[in-house]
Amino acid sequence: MTDLKATVVAQARACGFDLVDVTSADDFVADREAALERIRDGQMDGLPWYTESRVMRGTSPAELLPGARSIICLGLSYWLAGDADGPSPESAGTAPEPNATGRVARYAWVRDYHRVMKRRMRDLVRALERELSSEVAARWYVDDGPMLDRAAANRAGIGWFGKNSNILNPEFGSWVFLGQIITDLDLKPDAPLKKSCGNCTRCIDDCPTGAIVAPYVVDNSRCISYLTIENRGAIPREMRPLVQDWIFGCDICQDVCPVNRRAREAGQPIPPAALGWEPEGRGRIDLAQLLEMSEDEFRHRFAGTSIMRAKRVGMQRNACVALGNAADGSAIPALAKALAGAEPLVRGHAAWALGRIGGDAAIGVLANAAELETDTAVLEEISDALAESAGG
Repeated sequence: MTDLKATVVAQARACGFDLVDVTSADDFVADREAALERIRDGQMDGLPWYTESRVMRGTSPAELLPGARSIICLGLSYWLAGDADGPSPESAGTAPEPNATGRVARYAWVRDYHRVMKRRMRDLVRALERELSSEVAARWYVDDGPMLDRAAANRAGIGWFGKNSNILNPEFGSWVFLGQIITDLDLKPDAPLKKSCGNCTRCIDDCPTGAIVAPYVVDNSRCISYLTIENRGAIPREMRPLVQDWIFGCDICQDVCPVNRRAREAGQPIPPAALGWEPEGRGRIDLAQLLEMSEDEFRHRFAGTSIMRAKRVGMQRNACVALGNAADGSAIPALAKALAGAEPLVRGHAAWALGRIGGDAAIGVLANAAELETDTAVLEEISDALAESAGG
């Protein structure tokens, strides 16, 4: 048994995984109840695919793979060389300086991890079959499957739950993609780590939207990552100023985490995404350019990256919010163009941004748009923006 597990670990390392531990295929009873409670309390609102039936399946490994005996839990760091040159923990939760760029969460700085992780997991299973000279029954998952990936990682000893609900590893922090292979191999389980965040509450204290409503409990509807990615509608007006200059995801609760200050670089990292970062540094995208992109231009630039998940309209909506929060008058021409010709969702947020910037030029653009606009929701945004400008 020891030799078999050693083979699994060696092959996982050879396939490029930074972390590999094993847990049993027993049901995740406590995690199931916690997830169901989150759904019933409305903390997963906005994610229609995250249902009770999905949770039931994802916490019953034997239902996902009949005959399951073990779960191989894997971790792949996405901390790249030079990431330490990014925002300091002290500035991670501060409002943006006036600029024309928006921030992107670090995990999107590399190519779409779903493809890379699944390819490496497939390669691992094939390598084990060659090594054992027999077929291995297996199903593998990343975070787009029903498996509760953090629950499995916690039970296997990959890491412990941080108070922001992320898994923290002593070597790589929370900058880790998680994957699981459910298999019929009989492997000795690893023990969970005897670690915790102690009295630290940095992630809770520094979350600008108050999304971490209690230790280990995140209200999805308030999380910047949800608001900028999964959310397909308007960002609630009261939340827009709190989004700051984030246009895809958010790293604040990770940037301020003391464990992450000691994070090690990935052993075999995922290749960086060729996103044409702006001179301000890796992780920033020019907002005016983003607003002007056609669907074809958007797909060409972001193909093969996680940013595609937010879609062009969502990213342009986010760009408007970031420009409004920067309150830089130089953004008025780009916002005026978006207000004149973009989709209603983008037009409404462009109006809001112009209201935040204020001044005669912005008021003139809004007043002209009010004469031409026909969409009721956009007209309401324009009216509110004009009122805000007048009040300022």
